[in-house]
Amino acid sequence: MTTGFPAGLENKIALLPESAGVYLFRSAEGKTLYVGKAASVKARVLSHLRTPPPDARKGNLLSQIADVEVVLTDSAREALHLENNLIKTRRPRYNILLRDDKNPPLVRLTMNEKYPRVHIVRGAGADGAVYAGPYFPASLARRSMSLVHRLFGIRNCREQLNGKRPRPCLQYQIRRCVAPCVDSICSVEEYRETSEAARLFLMGRNSEVSTSLTRRMREEAEAERFEEAARLRDSLKLLAELNDRQKMTAADGRARDVFGLYREGDRAQLQVFLVRGGKVVDRDTFSLSDLPPVDDAGLVEAAMKQFYEMGRMPPPRIESPLDFPERELVAEWLGEKRGGRVEVHVPVKGSRRRMVDLVCRNARLAFDLDFREAGRKAAARVRALHEALQLPAEPRRIEAFDISNLGGRQVVASMVVFERGEPLPSAYRRFRIRTVKGKPDDYASMREVVLRRYRRVLTEGQELPDLILVDGGRGQLSSAAAALHDLGLTHIPHAGLAKQEEEIFLPGAPEPLRLPGNSPALQLLQRARDEAHRFAITFHRKSRRAETLRSALDGVPGIGPRRRQALLSRFGSLRQVTEASEAELAETVGPALAARLHARLHPVDVTDGP
Repeated sequence: MTTGFPAGLENKIALLPESAGVYLFRSAEGKTLYVGKAASVKARVLSHLRTPPPDARKGNLLSQIADVEVVLTDSAREALHLENNLIKTRRPRYNILLRDDKNPPLVRLTMNEKYPRVHIVRGAGADGAVYAGPYFPASLARRSMSLVHRLFGIRNCREQLNGKRPRPCLQYQIRRCVAPCVDSICSVEEYRETSEAARLFLMGRNSEVSTSLTRRMREEAEAERFEEAARLRDSLKLLAELNDRQKMTAADGRARDVFGLYREGDRAQLQVFLVRGGKVVDRDTFSLSDLPPVDDAGLVEAAMKQFYEMGRMPPPRIESPLDFPERELVAEWLGEKRGGRVEVHVPVKGSRRRMVDLVCRNARLAFDLDFREAGRKAAARVRALHEALQLPAEPRRIEAFDISNLGGRQVVASMVVFERGEPLPSAYRRFRIRTVKGKPDDYASMREVVLRRYRRVLTEGQELPDLILVDGGRGQLSSAAAALHDLGLTHIPHAGLAKQEEEIFLPGAPEPLRLPGNSPALQLLQRARDEAHRFAITFHRKSRRAETLRSALDGVPGIGPRRRQALLSRFGSLRQVTEASEAELAETVGPALAARLHARLHPVDVTDGP
């Protein structure tokens, strides 16, 4: 086998198994470059390496592969599961990655708490809570939460409960909460049973809910608790009405998602129309750029799998513009997520094909608006900047820096990248300043971060920018210039943009450059500067939160370095320590210390209601 890879890697590839699994291509630094699945791992890896690269992007991938890792599975279906999970957690550079900023609402039932509550969130987490949804339109989430209140009386307040409240709040009086805050009205055991019924309802298991409610109604009647029995009877009636409506909707058979795609080169637009009851109730749009070397069918398959990994429940029918080899396998996997049969169809004629074509036309329109028009404007800004600053070449790649600190504490820096006038988030970098302690010194901080950045660029042979921009005036620019001088990179154009007067400082220029506010060149510089500032502030706030939480642990009597390390080892992070229950904390530090720590991290809410 001739691949051009190190002999050790060639020998390793030759020993790969002819069985189902997932393979990961890694760089020399150990970063995951690409994750793939296969019924035969060896055959698929060899097909990657033996097939001539169709474009420069795949050639770039192959040139970076230094190692391959394999995880075997019992079936192709398990490989599909694992591949999706690894792409989601590792976010490899050469896999297709959908980025969704829409965040449809979900209903969250906190079964991980002693007294569960229900509320609406915009993203699911791996925290033991139950998530239902997402809901389209968003108003359905509020209606579903309202039903949980009416049917089961699950609370929505944030009060820390122990069952010892002297009297229930107004929510109990209007029959939207069963008052677990007063254990003489509703014990924790009864509330947990009610919460379990609510969980079954949110999961769509209404027949089990009806059985449970009927049993409890009879028990309450036999115990002569007629008011509670009447409440359960009313809940059963409402549930029966809901079941009838759901049967009518299901009989329609028109709940489906329709996928559409338009692609040019390494850019594409994906659209998904959500059809419910014969009507388009919502749509999702994804702009994909810098795509890996995959054909359109593979792109649709990857996008479909990731789309339903974003907290969405697949409908009974999904319509695709293209067929792909593992369509039946993907349908089977989606059926497991749904808890029922899912069909993935490729319509060829009739009204369904016309709907797919319509979604594809919408994807093309979105492509034109997102890429062509945005690309034209971005190109115009780059040309204007080239002329305004009299640069030797158009600044195709701009790297912008900013410093953020609070009184010399948690000094951090950010670097953002703009390519062809548009941000490139995958190339953003964050830095913790090492040399500046105590009194803040933005000049020294800027010199350090510029020196560290471009020393690494030179060491690793990375691409140099066409323009370096720093947030600040002459002082910050001089600091950056000193770092570039030490590295022999003074030939790279560099500039500073001061906030107050929006003045542009250039090396060697006696006076700053002032451009009109509507100048495309100034707007591009402002956008890069502001993005660097936003990125730095976000990192700084995160660092401060971590420091604050660490201080909170240090401030609890009995929590020393050893116990703090034990907590971090047990829960994995400071955030997980905060989210842990008192019982979970007690497993590591004992009940008395856990009570003090939990009280410190979760001050009691003394409000008188939700």
